[in-house]
Amino acid sequence: MTHASVKPLTLTLGHLYPDQLNLYGDRGNIMTLQRRCQARGIELRVVGLGIGDALAPDEYDMLFIGGGQDKEQAPVAQDLYDLKGIGLWAAVEDDMPVLAVCGGFQLLAHYYRPAEGPDMRGLGVFDAWTLHKGKRVPRCIGDIALNWNGSTLVGFENHGGRTYLGTAKPLGKVLKGSGNNAEDHTEGAIYRNAYGTYLHGSLLPKNPHFADHLLSLALKRKYGGEYYRVVAEAPSASNGYSSATLPEKSGETSGESIMVAAVMEEEPLSPPSFQLAPLDDRLEWEAHAYILERLGLHHAAAATIRAHIQE
Repeated sequence: MTHASVKPLTLTLGHLYPDQLNLYGDRGNIMTLQRRCQARGIELRVVGLGIGDALAPDEYDMLFIGGGQDKEQAPVAQDLYDLKGIGLWAAVEDDMPVLAVCGGFQLLAHYYRPAEGPDMRGLGVFDAWTLHKGKRVPRCIGDIALNWNGSTLVGFENHGGRTYLGTAKPLGKVLKGSGNNAEDHTEGAIYRNAYGTYLHGSLLPKNPHFADHLLSLALKRKYGGEYYRVVAEAPSASNGYSSATLPEKSGETSGESIMVAAVMEEEPLSPPSFQLAPLDDRLEWEAHAYILERLGLHHAAAATIRAHIQE
């Protein structure tokens, strides 16, 4: 099959409130997405959106919002509702992937009621609400694991608020840990391609399959009108990078091996598909399996090792 042209793949990620909502190493999520894009030759541009900055949804392909303390969430909640709410809602309804962690998760629900002070109004993306039951009630702290999409997600949670879902679908069912409220075994919430969760750790370094899920959603959304494929050879075990020689024109090759992910324009197919080149994620899966083992989920840990480390 011939290809008419090759184009580099690019994504733009909007990082909401990077200076205010930055607890528990959540910047590691951004770093993981950058690394996984770089290893495939995908250009990922990260743009910080602070208080006072408008959110124009057409300028972004992904959005991330992390967590912070109550005193930092109050001005963020006001700005999010007054200035960024319309743009964020438009992005969500247009199926842009959004990852909201801890405080960001709470602010994308209907409201957060802190232990002291007035309620913080949220955007209502998730049909859920959060109550802080006071300082005498133990916080939800520790390692956590949950079922997700036929696999597991692991992380670390540290939150005083208890989140309760209305009609929102949970991200997963808790295997060990507290989850949304330490009562109903739910964790996180999903609406369209928006994901809310309490998993820190950071989340994405220990869950490469979820990181790639978000990247795939963004790439499909941006390039899904035709048939596209990331073109790369198997990555080397030493650095996880991929290389490929791509045709510049039909029937021609560039003659040099380059780090690349590219749009391959072919005959339209239905439905469109997208394939990410695999990376060497053995270290990531070892960390994932270690958390499962530490939580006493020995069968899940063994299954992870068989599927991703001993393959």
